[in-house]
Amino acid sequence: MYLCGKLSFVASVSTFRILLITPPLTQLNTPYPATAYIKGFLSGRGYAVTQADLGLELVLRMFSAAGLKRVFAEIEQGHYELSDNARRMVRLQRSYITTIEPVIRFLQNKDTTLAPRICHSRFLPEAARFDNIADLEGAFGTMGLTDQARHLATLYLEDLGDLIKETVGPQFGFSRYAEKLALSATSFEPLYEALLAEPNLVDRMLLELLDELLERVRPDVVGFTVPFPGNLYGALRLAGRVKARFPQTQTLMGGGYPNTELRQLKEPRFFDYIDYLTLDDGEGPWLRLLEYLQAQAERQTELVEVQEVVSQAVRAQDPPALQYIPSETLRQPQHHGLVEQAKLQRTFLRNEAGEVEYVNYPHADIPHPEVGTPDYSDLLLTEYLSVIEVLNPMHRLWSDGRWNKLTIAHGCYWKRCSFCDVTLDYISRYETAPATLLVDRIEQIVRQTGQTGFHFVDEAAPPLALRDLAIELLKRRVSITWWGNIRFEKTFSPDLCRLLAAAGCIAVSGGLEVASDRLLALMEKGVTIAQVARVTDGFTQAGIMVHAYLMYGFPTQTAQETVDSLEVVRQLFGAGIVQSGYWHRFSMTAHSPVGKNPAKYNVVAIGPEPGNFAWNDLWHDDPTGADHEQFGPGLAKALYNYMHGVALQEPLQFWFDFKVPRATLPRQLVQQALQEPGKPDVAKQNLRLFWLGNSPEFCLTDNKKGQRAVLTFYEQAEDFEVKTSPAIGEWLHQLLVQLSADYDAKILLKEAAHTFPTKAAGSSFESFLASPTWLLLREKGLLLL
Repeated sequence: MYLCGKLSFVASVSTFRILLITPPLTQLNTPYPATAYIKGFLSGRGYAVTQADLGLELVLRMFSAAGLKRVFAEIEQGHYELSDNARRMVRLQRSYITTIEPVIRFLQNKDTTLAPRICHSRFLPEAARFDNIADLEGAFGTMGLTDQARHLATLYLEDLGDLIKETVGPQFGFSRYAEKLALSATSFEPLYEALLAEPNLVDRMLLELLDELLERVRPDVVGFTVPFPGNLYGALRLAGRVKARFPQTQTLMGGGYPNTELRQLKEPRFFDYIDYLTLDDGEGPWLRLLEYLQAQAERQTELVEVQEVVSQAVRAQDPPALQYIPSETLRQPQHHGLVEQAKLQRTFLRNEAGEVEYVNYPHADIPHPEVGTPDYSDLLLTEYLSVIEVLNPMHRLWSDGRWNKLTIAHGCYWKRCSFCDVTLDYISRYETAPATLLVDRIEQIVRQTGQTGFHFVDEAAPPLALRDLAIELLKRRVSITWWGNIRFEKTFSPDLCRLLAAAGCIAVSGGLEVASDRLLALMEKGVTIAQVARVTDGFTQAGIMVHAYLMYGFPTQTAQETVDSLEVVRQLFGAGIVQSGYWHRFSMTAHSPVGKNPAKYNVVAIGPEPGNFAWNDLWHDDPTGADHEQFGPGLAKALYNYMHGVALQEPLQFWFDFKVPRATLPRQLVQQALQEPGKPDVAKQNLRLFWLGNSPEFCLTDNKKGQRAVLTFYEQAEDFEVKTSPAIGEWLHQLLVQLSADYDAKILLKEAAHTFPTKAAGSSFESFLASPTWLLLREKGLLLL
């Protein structure tokens, strides 16, 4: 009887201790959300999960007084050949050790009073990063003292990062760690050799942090997210330490880098470090894998218990005790584990033959509404650093401030762009979640983190989903500040932009890409230059900052089209409807339409050949295009100046040190697009009325011409009145009270027309839509959505 009870107890153990790690390095200002997503999902399924951002913790350990003392001591003992810049920093080591902790506290927003000393005294030691310092007064203005100090403190940290990279940690980088080892790494050999080498000081600090974490958590499973190439080396270095210290602990990996680069993995040595590699969304694969590992562990425990009792019974010569042993336990199928293993989902492993195997049982994906709320608990949320690396307003949002990250929808609703990985799950599988559920998640995250800033990390947030989210936020009086990525499509009307701004949107980024209608059509972007101009104008008029992703070097792009693209960019900045931008060089990837069918785009793929490890970035020749490489510096220089309102009237040749063709586009192309009349309201009968303001007060007054209706509106910035006839005034009052009291009231313009008092007003509804009364209300916040 004892044996049966013992077996029953073992079988009831239902959870592993799971440790999720973000390896160095991604962002310093906010946690990368992958572990928070998986923790939220698994916790909802009853698993015990701990998470840690070892990138942040490594930076905090290294950039402390004790950490810098170790750095400088190792430099002096290591007899490095130092550059003049590094030698100067070593001589100033006392200043760095004295200032480092105050600077870190300042960047953590724990001591903002340090800003004047950073800006106006010789508080920070300065090295090479300060040589080409920007015009800070022009960039930040006289009131931007804290921002100016934050930028200077960031340069100070980057100086120290340069010193570390030159000496004790050659792979170090603030947003990437040994990135070159993982870029286009068709062979695992260079990475493997680096992992076998003796750990340098940065590695040792990282491993010390892991040792402390392992002792505290004692995990059964350790999972690593690898979103970028610069996370791979750190993840494998950490996984190797887990294997060395706790051989029975299972190591798992997933993330953006494996999803794009490791889909053809054949390298067995990778699995010396990682037991299981999962692709695409982690929720489903992790759930199947944990169930499998848990079943294996429970069966192993049961078998050990049975063997012990059998041994005891045999030693005690007590055969009756054996009758309590379940017969199925004694007859464990030799390959039962392999049967369960066959039901794993999107998982690479090394099989018993030592070969890499991909298992993908056709389980249904976890629906987007069921993935749960990201859980940021046990991350060091107050310890992140707000830095300002470059003087670009959108990049500032990336690196400054603590942003909760959340997804509106899974995948991309457009999924046609020929340069994008549209064949992969993270793009191709499009699913939405109800706005009510999204706001529930937002409220839960705000309660947990105390932060109301959100970065929606969609590939392209759907405009109608954003509309519904904005209405739900306003309805529930949930006040957040948010930004995200969109497509510059015509659905983003000026009214929708105003709604999003009212619900807390402060910035959007979107792909203008090549700024050429021919190339936009070739890449199936689904937008035109004129359309982009009108959409960005709508966002700007609503007070929302616009960042444009720009691309050069797309297949068949000529020198003329490159210059014409720059002319469009010049006009957009000159019109004030784009405030930020960044040029990217086109890169052909294996999972994009261009990579899968290069001949269609008149390019020739020249390598690399797929190897046993990573394969994604493809080399190519563009025989019909320009020499794209030479345009990069001039495009970047022009854009930097345009962002600061400088040299907008200079000829485009000004930015290049070689002869370029004149632009062929009209100088007023963007202005002409902005002047094109939009649809009159009378043509918007199927759109929904939405009022951003409060309920008005209504009264009737007498004057020489008879009675007049007066609607008084008390709003945030100013009060205003609307005066009209009693019949229209009464109708308007009833309509606006209903709209302001009931956000679920979906009153279409044509439905409002049916209730309009045509006879009493003495005019038609169509005439009213052109009246000063209606136009004033439209200006003040009566939207058509």
